[in-house]
Amino acid sequence: MRRTRVARLVAWVVVLVAVIVVAVVVVVDVGPPSEADLRQRAIGGRSELLIGVKDDTPGVSLRDRTTGEYAGFDIDIAYLVAGDLGFRPDQVKFLSIETEDRARMQARSGDGKFVTVDLVVASFSITKERSEQPGVRFAGPYLSTQQSVVTLKAHKPVSSLEDLRGERVCTLATSTSSEVARSAGVTLSGKNEISACVAGLKASEFDAVTTDAAILAGFVAEDGGQTLVHHDVGLTGDERWGINCGDNEALQTLVNLYLYRSAHDATDRRWEQAYDKYLRSEQRFSPNQQVAIDHQPEVPKVDVRQWPWEK
Repeated sequence: MRRTRVARLVAWVVVLVAVIVVAVVVVVDVGPPSEADLRQRAIGGRSELLIGVKDDTPGVSLRDRTTGEYAGFDIDIAYLVAGDLGFRPDQVKFLSIETEDRARMQARSGDGKFVTVDLVVASFSITKERSEQPGVRFAGPYLSTQQSVVTLKAHKPVSSLEDLRGERVCTLATSTSSEVARSAGVTLSGKNEISACVAGLKASEFDAVTTDAAILAGFVAEDGGQTLVHHDVGLTGDERWGINCGDNEALQTLVNLYLYRSAHDATDRRWEQAYDKYLRSEQRFSPNQQVAIDHQPEVPKVDVRQWPWEK
């Protein structure tokens, strides 16, 4: 009798193991990839992560010309993503990238050579047209802001881009801001760096500068509100900044996963800390224009396989 019970128990164990094995095989074959699978596809055994960033935008991404160190909101977001990918801060290498090179993932090394980066975190607004370009895969968004205008204090108040009709306005070449400004009838000049626009404004080469509020607010704050004024021009469309992952679909999925977790984990305050440090602190210098939305934008939930013990 006892032998019969043992035999039945063994039989049940064998059946249970078989069911588990079949279930695992089915999940692995037809289910979504695991985070480990995605990480292997995205970065393999890489020991360094190359990230293209702007180098001339205070509060967003600014390189110290003496130390070479980068600081700003974009830099903290880049560290957030890199850390979740498994890279320590000393394994992250930032490379300066210009506006027109963000879609091509081509940044510049210290000796001026072009380098293909793994990610671009460079105030890159998500648009349908950009998303359809070869080599562009956006993850995010990670920030929502609006297009705005900065002038010298002596300039008359500006409540719309049409108020600048016929005036000399500078913006980033190939940016979303250039299209809107041109349609308003301004005399538009495009520069590779927004800092060149601001320098031209201060030198009276231009009458105004237009681009995203989160970018311009840094220059107004750096100026201390002494010579520059930030204007809300009443544009309702949001500029939603995304992270370009190039052709790397697995990396795009992972970045979206980490941004989603960041937005939904109440204990993860990294995004909020970056916002408070670099953007909220600038708001007092731009009282008429909101610098950026003060909460992390929603990112679609990513379907990633998790075992019960991982939840």
